[in-house]
Amino acid sequence: MARPRLPIAKAKALGSDVKKKSRFEGRNEPIVNDDLGPAFDWLTDTDGSKQRQAWATIRKEVPWLNSSHRILVAEASVVLGRMIAGQEVGIQAMNLLRQCLGQMGATPADASKAGAKPNEDEKEPGEEFFE
Repeated sequence: MARPRLPIAKAKALGSDVKKKSRFEGRNEPIVNDDLGPAFDWLTDTDGSKQRQAWATIRKEVPWLNSSHRILVAEASVVLGRMIAGQEVGIQAMNLLRQCLGQMGATPADASKAGAKPNEDEKEPGEEFFE
């Protein structure tokens, strides 16, 4: 199965659009100028679920999201909000969250496919000899 295409917004955030310019030339993607924006009014923070806090977490950690991702982020926020509040979540909910994060390009596997660089502080001993 072919690897999913990297969205241009994510490529720009990771610098992949400069590194592998030919992959992104001539690509037609919808232009969405609005950012993710605030959480929906119906997402609430209660003792049992911290949905708005989850929205803020996703918004911070996945900066390439825009207004076209709002429903997907809301779906992920409901599950993540339950986890933040310390509620039990089942395997189906965890799988749903994993799928949402994968579709948003927010999993470690997706980041490695996009060529995200590790932190400079986390170099292996002796790595300077191989650079």
